[in-house]
Amino acid sequence: MPEWRVKLLYDGQCPICRREVQWLKRYDKCGHLALEDISDPATNPAQYGLTAAEVSGALHAVLPGGQVVRGVEAVRRAYQAVGLAWLAAPLGWPGFRWIADRLYRVFARNRVRLGRVLSG
Repeated sequence: MPEWRVKLLYDGQCPICRREVQWLKRYDKCGHLALEDISDPATNPAQYGLTAAEVSGALHAVLPGGQVVRGVEAVRRAYQAVGLAWLAAPLGWPGFRWIADRLYRVFARNRVRLGRVLSG
């Protein structure tokens, strides 16, 4: 089994995603979070049973047993891995999770454009 608890498949072309990954890395004192940039040509999403379109459409996280979670659940798992479970706990609450899932879908579709606006 790997030492990491969550492998986050993130978009390195997205300014918001890059910023979030840098923030998570600061809290990952135990090395429980592995990161893979899906914009790297060497990345092969098929090794996780995913297509390029799937990984570019939403954040995905791979768990040590090979299970893949996506969207808000991937965010929640990444926060848990770095010791910030308390911060992401509301993302798993019924009702709030439903809202967070829908908001995430809007964000995922517009993340690069939003990142440019917020960075520029």
